[in-house]
Amino acid sequence: MHTPEPADLLIVGSGLMGAAVARCVREQRPDARIVMIAGGPNVGPIAGQHLHDVTDPDVWDQYNKRVASGVQAFYTGVAPTAETGATMRGVTPGMYHLSSLGEAADEMPSASVAWNAGGMGIHWTAATPFPWGSEINPHIAPDEWEQDLNRAAQLLRVNPEAYPQTEAGAAVVRALAAHFDPRSAPGRGVQDMPMAVNADETGLKIRTSPFVIFPPIGAPGIDGRFTLVPDTIATSILHENGRAIGAECRDIETGALSTVHARQVVVCADTVRTPQLLFASGIRPDALGRYLNEHFFLTGIVDAAPDRLGFDLTTLEPPTDHEWASDCLWVPHSDAEQPFQVHLMNKVVVDDEKRPVGYGVGIEYYIRTEIQRDNRLEFSDDEVDATGMPRITVHFRYSDADRANLELARADQAAAARLLGDFDPETQSAVLGAGGSLHLTGTVRMGRVDDGTSVCDLDCRVWGFDNLFVAGNGVIPTALVCNSTLTGMTTAVRAAAAVVRALA
Repeated sequence: MHTPEPADLLIVGSGLMGAAVARCVREQRPDARIVMIAGGPNVGPIAGQHLHDVTDPDVWDQYNKRVASGVQAFYTGVAPTAETGATMRGVTPGMYHLSSLGEAADEMPSASVAWNAGGMGIHWTAATPFPWGSEINPHIAPDEWEQDLNRAAQLLRVNPEAYPQTEAGAAVVRALAAHFDPRSAPGRGVQDMPMAVNADETGLKIRTSPFVIFPPIGAPGIDGRFTLVPDTIATSILHENGRAIGAECRDIETGALSTVHARQVVVCADTVRTPQLLFASGIRPDALGRYLNEHFFLTGIVDAAPDRLGFDLTTLEPPTDHEWASDCLWVPHSDAEQPFQVHLMNKVVVDDEKRPVGYGVGIEYYIRTEIQRDNRLEFSDDEVDATGMPRITVHFRYSDADRANLELARADQAAAARLLGDFDPETQSAVLGAGGSLHLTGTVRMGRVDDGTSVCDLDCRVWGFDNLFVAGNGVIPTALVCNSTLTGMTTAVRAAAAVVRALA
């Protein structure tokens, strides 16, 4: 695709962040010509639609069987086919471990990226806990932060009670409140998990996806000034004298090269591939790829004891064909006093006749890790990965404080789980490998000044450029305990606002 007449805005990345940038700009600049590079092939008939909501039974069944396990590691890391080459021609869209794409990722073996239009936005669990305390960027004024966060929540359609508590769920809340509430900040005791999940007119719970945020992604023709370029990756941002002028792109199937010109450029290709693209483009601030961060993910499951908790197992509703979880609960962190986020995804277990025979509580602990400059993505000048982009070596180490916090979390998880039922940490608990949470942050982080510790300013504008922006979880400069999507969405809100001002 060649565009001699520049687009007003080029968005590299078609996930949740890219969709939000397009939506915000379109609302403020109805006549702006927007081009979006999809970064992978479509899954299902509608680009950017969450796989939970795809009507094709084969596509939906493939997704649901893996996600219904409740164990995130079972869903990620699909290995690419033997035919994988420099264009990824013929590779089935889905989630791929970095190592399976040819990256040197031994120090973050469970890190995965999405190879499809819509990015992680068609796969994600849709949990949207709100950041708090030390997770909030101290350089953004409180009133601005609140405005950005509220807008992010609107874009994601955050529902505070997506899964109304069942009898068993309420019993779990009562049992765990005794453990967590006394050490939690006001209002941050055991509660419902906010989710980007809302029921449609039929009662089906719909996940917020890029298609939901910005419908033109999946409905060609409804916006004549928006173009989605599918089955294509951006290989280089074109720039001259501190201005981005567009991108060089490559068709995945044919290998054909094309150029898209644009007046404003936003890169939101994820925490791994955004810095990879900047590096490939010769845009290399000192902090590029550095400050890579991810919290520990300690997963566990306990078979709740109805007699102990005081609920009647026989009255519980069995899972439906479309919803495996019956309750989704949250224990927010409270920094030092209660340092862990706990996510509880609970399921009614049934026999062959769909009669309830158990109530499983998935009890997942997220544990903050220290931000370290040397935890980073290193990009090669000589070698390429399976996509033809600079090969990545991942450097990632936990500090002694990180390991100590993990051991505290293990003990706390065991104590909390035993309030619900019998629990053996050796067989019912495990730490996902580094990268397994998929909540990677920091590689194009935001900063107040250009001092070598950040890649972009508070408007998400890359240092040294007038019109090149980054957005997404990689821009987050703080260590998160909570899931990263809602916090990351605030960067898309800020980048879009800056683009709107520039277009004016």
